[in-house]
Amino acid sequence: MAIHHPEDIDVRPGSRLTPSTRTPSADPSVGELVGAISEDLSRLVRAEMELAKTEIKQETAKAGKAAGMLGGAGYAGHLVLLLGSLAAVFGLAHLVDIAWAALIVTAFWALVGAVLFMRGRKQLRAVRVTPERTVESLKEDAQWARNPTS
Repeated sequence: MAIHHPEDIDVRPGSRLTPSTRTPSADPSVGELVGAISEDLSRLVRAEMELAKTEIKQETAKAGKAAGMLGGAGYAGHLVLLLGSLAAVFGLAHLVDIAWAALIVTAFWALVGAVLFMRGRKQLRAVRVTPERTVESLKEDAQWARNPTS
């Protein structure tokens, strides 16, 4: 069994976790073996953490770009509603006075807003603030910690 020293292991992102070819001492003691295993395990954990951080950074960048595109789509949708409302006002102006046409379109959007508000408020009231499953799990853990043999 070869003992590997931490400085011999490359833990940069993209590198393989491989030790160098340093020659170990002839007959390592149990303490040296345990120390080497501990060091190798520590390096492995650090390498895994570095890999996780790199992956998270890459995925966060992708999510940021996607969020920007969704924001742009929301802005474009807002413009569509605004210009569509103006077109509806001018279209209705051929049937009624322009002031009445504007009032009709405004009333339509007020109705849409009121319906969305009421539905959203109803759904929000149904949301539970307390994470009940987590609280229950913590209670079970506390019970087990008090009586681990039961």
